[in-house]
Amino acid sequence: MAEDRTVLYSVDGAVARVTLNRPEKRNALNDAVIAGIKEGLRKASTDERVRAIVISGAGKDFCSGADLSALQKIAGASVSENSEDARSLLDLFLLIRQIPVPVIAAVTGRALAGGCGLASACDIVLASASARFGYPEVKIGFVPAMVMAILRRNVSEKRAFELVTRGEEISADHARDIGLINQVFSDETFAADVDAYVKRFEELSKHAIALTKTLLYQIDGLAFVEALETGADVNVIARMSEDCQKGIARFLKKDS
Repeated sequence: MAEDRTVLYSVDGAVARVTLNRPEKRNALNDAVIAGIKEGLRKASTDERVRAIVISGAGKDFCSGADLSALQKIAGASVSENSEDARSLLDLFLLIRQIPVPVIAAVTGRALAGGCGLASACDIVLASASARFGYPEVKIGFVPAMVMAILRRNVSEKRAFELVTRGEEISADHARDIGLINQVFSDETFAADVDAYVKRFEELSKHAIALTKTLLYQIDGLAFVEALETGADVNVIARMSEDCQKGIARFLKKDS
């Protein structure tokens, strides 16, 4: 990882852990943090042991969005510099979807602005009961532009509009109820609950999950017939895989 250790990386069994490590800055995003997350994701994607990746924040908060220096950089940057900076975050969101294993956000404290975007860009979002989510960008005249592409796929149009135009924080329970996150766990048992949830992926076919993840996001922009045809192709690929052949053999043996 980066020399200043703004992002930590470790592998615990079959789980890769990418931890934002700026607790004194509420794990705010800057160039080093974004680069560190990308590096961790790429490391995990090439590690055969890894069945899932967990992104979390050190200290009280998951991520508070862009830090002060990043905002100052935006204010004084040229069009080309701002474009390059925006595309760096775009590349991170794309990378999360391209990684073949599940990428899971484990959110404690606040996930705001780009931090909320980072969480919602993950395949699964697990939150502690006291966690808070929000897109406050409009309060400073900014637009949560790229994360809107993710948000619009997570929640209804009406909910998305409300979140990005009012700039208010919402609770973990509310976030779950509108489909922004998957699960809410008790603050007291959060770490253990996350571990138990993630451990399930160790018991499943890595190849099947990779195919499923790729197909799920691939069909998003396809017409119904094209989605079915793409699904048929993946169906055939899955049938021919070693994992599927072994799985069928185990099932038939158990059922006989």
